[in-house]
Amino acid sequence: MGHELIRHGKSGPIYKRIRADIELKEEQVVSKKRVADHGEVYTREREVNAMLDLVKQETERIDSRFLEPACGTGNFLAEILNRKLHVVETRYCKSQLEYERYAVLAISSVYGIDILEDNCQDCRKRLFDIFDQKYTALYKDLAKEKCRDTIQYILENNIIWGDALTLKTVGDKPESIVFSEWSLVNGSMLKRRDFAFHGLLDHEAYKSTPLFSDLGDDVFIPSPMKEYPLTHFLRVSDAEQS
Repeated sequence: MGHELIRHGKSGPIYKRIRADIELKEEQVVSKKRVADHGEVYTREREVNAMLDLVKQETERIDSRFLEPACGTGNFLAEILNRKLHVVETRYCKSQLEYERYAVLAISSVYGIDILEDNCQDCRKRLFDIFDQKYTALYKDLAKEKCRDTIQYILENNIIWGDALTLKTVGDKPESIVFSEWSLVNGSMLKRRDFAFHGLLDHEAYKSTPLFSDLGDDVFIPSPMKEYPLTHFLRVSDAEQS
């Protein structure tokens, strides 16, 4: 290998391949300290797409829910959202109201946890920007700030600064991680229900009285911590005050 590098120099194919490999590895880490402290290594786009293609139908179902428990800046969630919004645009772009409604549903179906606060902030911004660029390109001056506000509000609730191992938030006063379920009801009305993350994972709580699916598998029907009144999807942030 050394002789080949000497012979071909920096213009040779071997050097270029090694340089490309080094650059790819550099793109996967922010700093060596973050790798050492938190095991933070970003997944490359090629691997993200290959993994998501294993569940391709689900990534293209608008209301299919995804949780990334170590979301970083959102490599997986961004691609999932891109796929979902492509379906929304294909089906509903001729009606702005329909597009807005189903774009909100698509975004409300992606969830993330990360132990680093800056990652959560970057992830929320990245997902919002994906939506906003598509939305603005489609409807230009007709795009509604209320719709953008709804998207930002949902992302604030769905991308959580927390630790998926302890199931708690991170900060001065850690609390149990709570996820919101968002469901469209009666057209433009949105229903929100909050669930404790640990409750969603606690299979032992219902093993003694299991329900079953048509395939004979256990079915878990968790109880929400809190339910909010039905509200128009463009006024969803107001429901928390009720």
